[in-house]
Amino acid sequence: MQQKLVGLGRYMDWDKLRVFHAVADAGSLTHAGDQLHLSQSAISRQIRGLEEQLSATLFHRHARGLLLTEQGELLYHATHEMSQRLKQAAARIKDSKDEVFGDLRVTTTAGFGTSWLAPRLSALFQQHPDLSVNLILTESTLDLSMREADVAIRLGEPTQADLVRRPLMPIRMRLYGSKDYIEEWGEPESAADLVKRRFISFSPDAPQPEASRVWVASKFTSERYSHLTMNSYFGILNAALAGLGIAALPDYVTRGYPELINVLPDDTSPSFTAFFCYPPELRRSRRVLAFRDFLLAEVEAFNKVGDGQ
Repeated sequence: MQQKLVGLGRYMDWDKLRVFHAVADAGSLTHAGDQLHLSQSAISRQIRGLEEQLSATLFHRHARGLLLTEQGELLYHATHEMSQRLKQAAARIKDSKDEVFGDLRVTTTAGFGTSWLAPRLSALFQQHPDLSVNLILTESTLDLSMREADVAIRLGEPTQADLVRRPLMPIRMRLYGSKDYIEEWGEPESAADLVKRRFISFSPDAPQPEASRVWVASKFTSERYSHLTMNSYFGILNAALAGLGIAALPDYVTRGYPELINVLPDDTSPSFTAFFCYPPELRRSRRVLAFRDFLLAEVEAFNKVGDGQ
């Protein structure tokens, strides 16, 4: 079967492959027909012709739809790769023009994307109103070389060797309590005082930069009487503002919240750096360059405010 797939490239019918890919994605002839604006009978003829061409059955038919056979899975992997390459080519062609437009998929952590990036995007859209941004907020590291996203903001040195990277800002984890909480319970003056307070943080087992994880883990001692953990810095921020305890938060989150007090200011995590990165084939992409310039301008303004505090 694999040899037939290789040989298929010499005489393939692109229309049949396009129809096959749509059917495999949709799981039914009807849904694929709706997407391609073709009748069910036309879709069925194309699939039957491709199966005859390959001398292989590509789908299992059953009452609830279609399932790929083993041979169908092989072909789908090939058509999926073709589809991704075509999208890359289309993006590069579009980016050869002067205008900045189209879709840009940006991945970063939920904390950074929600607390720092999203509130600043108005400046980007004012400069480039025809640009669309898809924010993919996840603690998982998406593979940029496979175009799971176009660009990434990583909290820590990117591990993928072939990426273009640009350092953005240093980050430290610090300890914060609300003014109301400190008025009621007093400000902790030592690590021993901190042990007596409820500690709000990411779980040490949750995905996070290593410097943050080690520092947070050091606060989990058997003497501490209460913890509150969650996998959202936005949630931790709101818990701190509500006076539930002392919270461990990255310093980029707390800027603009004067009601939060940095307690034990000498107790911080080691510094780690946020990086902007993207695959080298997008080095000349106008969308990527526009987003890079926007980021650098926002980081510069953010750092200036911080220096003035």
